[in-house]
Amino acid sequence: KVKSNNLDVKVAESELETEEKGTEEESTRESDSNILDVSSDYPREKHVSIQRHLADLEKLADLKEDEKKTCPLCPEEKFKACYSHKLHRHLQNLHWKVSVEFEGYRMCICHLPCRPVKPNLVGDQTLSKMGAHYHCIICSATITRRTDMIGHINRHVNKGETESRFITVPPPKSSYEVLKESATDVQVLPNYSTPHKTDSYFNPKMKLNRQLIFCALAVLAEERKPIECLDAFGATGIMGLQWAKHLRSSVKVTINDCNENSVTMIQENCHLNKMKVKLNTKEEDNDEAMGDGEENTDTIEVTKMDANVIMHLRSFDFIHLDPFGTSVNYLDSAFRNVRNLGIVSLTSTDTSSLYAKAQHVALRHYGCNIVRTEYYKELAARVVIAAVTRAAARCNKGIEVLLAVALEHFVLVVVRVLRGPSPADDSAKKIRYLIHCQWCEERIFQKEGNMVEENPYQQLPCDCHGSMPGKTAVVLGPLWSGALFNTGFLRRMLFEALQYGLDEAQPLLKTLVYEAECTTSKHFSTHSPYEETKQEECGVYIKTPNTYAESYLVHGKRKSDEVIRNAAKRQKSENSAEHPAFYYNIHRHSIKGMNMPKLNKFLKYLSKAGYRVSRTHFDPMGVRTNAPLAQFKTILMKYSTPTYTGGQAEGPLHLAEGVQAGEQVQADGKAEDAEFLEDDKSGVTAATFTKDYPTHCAAD
Repeated sequence: KVKSNNLDVKVAESELETEEKGTEEESTRESDSNILDVSSDYPREKHVSIQRHLADLEKLADLKEDEKKTCPLCPEEKFKACYSHKLHRHLQNLHWKVSVEFEGYRMCICHLPCRPVKPNLVGDQTLSKMGAHYHCIICSATITRRTDMIGHINRHVNKGETESRFITVPPPKSSYEVLKESATDVQVLPNYSTPHKTDSYFNPKMKLNRQLIFCALAVLAEERKPIECLDAFGATGIMGLQWAKHLRSSVKVTINDCNENSVTMIQENCHLNKMKVKLNTKEEDNDEAMGDGEENTDTIEVTKMDANVIMHLRSFDFIHLDPFGTSVNYLDSAFRNVRNLGIVSLTSTDTSSLYAKAQHVALRHYGCNIVRTEYYKELAARVVIAAVTRAAARCNKGIEVLLAVALEHFVLVVVRVLRGPSPADDSAKKIRYLIHCQWCEERIFQKEGNMVEENPYQQLPCDCHGSMPGKTAVVLGPLWSGALFNTGFLRRMLFEALQYGLDEAQPLLKTLVYEAECTTSKHFSTHSPYEETKQEECGVYIKTPNTYAESYLVHGKRKSDEVIRNAAKRQKSENSAEHPAFYYNIHRHSIKGMNMPKLNKFLKYLSKAGYRVSRTHFDPMGVRTNAPLAQFKTILMKYSTPTYTGGQAEGPLHLAEGVQAGEQVQADGKAEDAEFLEDDKSGVTAATFTKDYPTHCAAD
């Protein structure tokens, strides 16, 4: 009996021990599950395969010349220890080159036993099945294929999950580099000029673009104060800082960026320029928090959200869009809440598609069919304006083009918003197709109307279809067929550029004024244009002192709208002389074996023939004129001289005409040379042109 009692006690003790072990295991499981949940919510250290630079991987291996080291991302069974030079090649070729990049980090391929293995595999089978994989920087998932990893990251981005759950260490402040532009300091990373390798992208070549946008904003700030302006893609915040630093209380600047590192960089740059910062990362309307008064002077609001979101939530007077590549994805939200008579400016850097190098991309993004022509830069500007017009019309808004610039690196378009269905209809009617002859480069916009013509070649002034076999013309578009410039606005932009000392923008703005007026006149006044140019802008009401219209604005919105509408009707009748569309390149239509006249003399000959003529910023050797191509070539042939006097069998008529033209030029010679002597002394030659735009108009 005693033995049986002892056995019962031992059995009871063993049962208690097993129960205690079970409860401990359950508690450890619960704690493990809690730890997993916490780790999924809170940041944790990133995996060793996620690094910024190749040197960071080498630091993990602790490379030394005289010692053998193992690879930090491979098990010893797969890659044995070796010397530093061999391990460096292994890390570079096997891990780094096949990595996946995201926000400055590289997710290198990993061969460590991180993935779970099937339980039925034993021995060497487990080693063979534990293949290479990647660790996601956002959700810590392990994925085997590189293409699947890229798709996995893209799905995170589409869902808006771009914040890493790992602990990211910011780069040391000693690596920052401080740059200065227009009395504004910005600090950037050493690789600031490469957009795919840094969050603080800064392009020094876009200085001219920033100065033009600043001049447009300064003109708007003179019309009404204060105005709310938005830089939708801040990056370093250089543009918004220039607005706030120079225009002060006239503007309320909001700088937005969806990247957290860029937002941090913008805040630091604001403190560097002694500006107050108001941070807003919530996707809600905070107009009440801004308030009015002196407390917002020199205060910049920095937001962290998607550009489409902030433009849907808030209203602005001035919006600038400068994304990577095309900006068509943001046009609908930009025109949704922009205020009446506000300004939307956009910079498109997808020049490969706009300049007809990738025509299928232009068709996909802009819905336009284009080919490479001699006037391809102006064609690109009209393609962008057509997309802007359609986006504005969908929001019952019309546009007035104030400025269109196409240079080597970008296409800049600045438009004013006119609210209402009538301006939207008027703007939409200016989108038309273009007929372009591929033989002689003649072009003309199709006639308005929906009726199908039997022979559309009859609209072209040339006769290439009758003399050449096959189809000689193509239809391009749809394109903007209206004006590209507003003379009054450009004059006021030039005045602001002179006032703030923007040296790079002044010669280009002078050229644009002459191009908008289609004149070669060198007489230009630099006094304030706000009083004399009130009637020059079509459809725009400008506040000027001592005007009779201001007395009507106090009676209410309807009365002010009537004043603006009547002024627009009056200005449309007064501004009937619009600059001609497109231009001709004088070298493209030169005659073989003949010396062309100097470009400025040729402009004078065209003007004497009764045509409007000017130079263009799109092409240093381009001529904007309303003369048909046949007359253009005739005048060019008339004033060209032969390169030699010895006759040949080919083209005797052309040489004879050239000789007669040369004798006529010598007969007229002295009087005409005396007229152009001053121009030649002042450097008005083709050599004074820069690579992107002419600067000969800078001489007053």
